[in-house]
Amino acid sequence: MKKTDYIITGAGASGLMLAYRMAQDTFFDDKSILIIDKEKNLTNNRTWCFWEQENGEWDDLIFKSWNHIYFGSDYYSEEINIAPYQYKMIRSAKFYRYLWEVIESKPNIQFLSAKVHGFTEMNDFVTVETSEGEVICNKLFNSILFDESFKTQQKFPLLQQHFIGWFVKCDTEVFNDNVATFMDFEIPQNGNTRFMYVLPTSKTEALFEYTLFSKDLLPKQDYENAIKDYLKQKGIENYQITETEHGAIPMTSFKFWKNNTKNVLHIGTAGGWTKASTGYTFMNTTKKTQAVVSYLKGNQDLSRFTRLTKFWFYDLLLLDVLAKHNGDGAKLFSSLFKKTNIKTILKFLDEESNLSEDLRIITAVPPLRFVKALLKRMF
Repeated sequence: MKKTDYIITGAGASGLMLAYRMAQDTFFDDKSILIIDKEKNLTNNRTWCFWEQENGEWDDLIFKSWNHIYFGSDYYSEEINIAPYQYKMIRSAKFYRYLWEVIESKPNIQFLSAKVHGFTEMNDFVTVETSEGEVICNKLFNSILFDESFKTQQKFPLLQQHFIGWFVKCDTEVFNDNVATFMDFEIPQNGNTRFMYVLPTSKTEALFEYTLFSKDLLPKQDYENAIKDYLKQKGIENYQITETEHGAIPMTSFKFWKNNTKNVLHIGTAGGWTKASTGYTFMNTTKKTQAVVSYLKGNQDLSRFTRLTKFWFYDLLLLDVLAKHNGDGAKLFSSLFKKTNIKTILKFLDEESNLSEDLRIITAVPPLRFVKALLKRMF
């Protein structure tokens, strides 16, 4: 059986982005790379959003961007100018097609349409079991969440960012497409952290997502009823649902990277690349895939790729508080947005803030529960 240098399991955002970066770098031109997934997904099954200053790597793929965001709650509400940042939106179909066009231009990168059942590591190679048989590689980059022990462990809290979204179209101009609703907590909380997320893509079209940070999913009808109620609350009654989307993203500080070995690196959600405190993944994946490519040029021991940072601990404390006091999310986030400059918040969430900026964030949120969470972790 012929051995491949690198195998990437899963052709979602993280797997494709890593393959795309390898395709762009001449260092990998003499390396054989195999991507394995059931199919090449070219549909609009995902919407990714992120904030960025000025021009960025993915600007040609941007579907819509905003310079203003809205935060709303019973405690604090404001429309906020986020300049020099922009809040940017990408639809997955255009993103997938763009990456595949680059990947498929490289003869050393192949695609295998197959279901991945698992893998086994042996000394200096990895065997990947698929529905089309076994394939062998020197290094495996796995984005498939095989190990679900994070769901049953007790050391780290587990919440989920779960949502259903409706793309709606109206006959009249009812939306202000200059402002994205980042978080609107002015809806029934019902003991959880619940908010509406609204992205107006034109004056007649918008994406409405009913989103929760909580432990348990809801019946589908509950999400849909909440969106209907919110639209009615906003005076929007004549609309057409053009697309829908749904998702459940794990929010946890569980150390996924502990499963990394010399020859296996878990990437994407399977590697803990999702920002634990927010569920945002796209920009983190952009940075991580760049780092992986750079790392491979000087080091082949994949177990040493991931390093703990202060932001991992910050996320852990926030999740400790949200898990124990899930109904207080609106109050917590309101305090943060009310007392802190938006640029500092975005920089902090991007894990680019310095200690002084960290302290501004920490002192902006209700301190007692965080102190208790800190003491519990320490002792």
